[in-house]
Amino acid sequence: MNTEIHTNTSYQIEHLTFCKYVLRTPSKTISLSFPQMLELRRKINELTSYSSLNRIIDNENFVLLFVADKQHLIFLEIPQLLQLKEEIALIFHTPDTILV
Repeated sequence: MNTEIHTNTSYQIEHLTFCKYVLRTPSKTISLSFPQMLELRRKINELTSYSSLNRIIDNENFVLLFVADKQHLIFLEIPQLLQLKEEIALIFHTPDTILV
């Protein structure tokens, strides 16, 4: 018996409107407002500092993170944590077209 299990372990952030974002996790989709997005960025930047990453690697190799005003709990392993940091950086550093 050959069974293949395809698991999507990626976390993606999509910019919907001016102040609305969506975080897509392997198990659910989480709506975020701009302040919630800023808080997520702050937490991710804090967790991906050199000392925090060393502590995470030395202990449990994963992070449990509350998102969207503690309404959702997500499980992030080190590669997923770093990928989410890159996703957030792209959201905040990608210039949008501005009509003047």
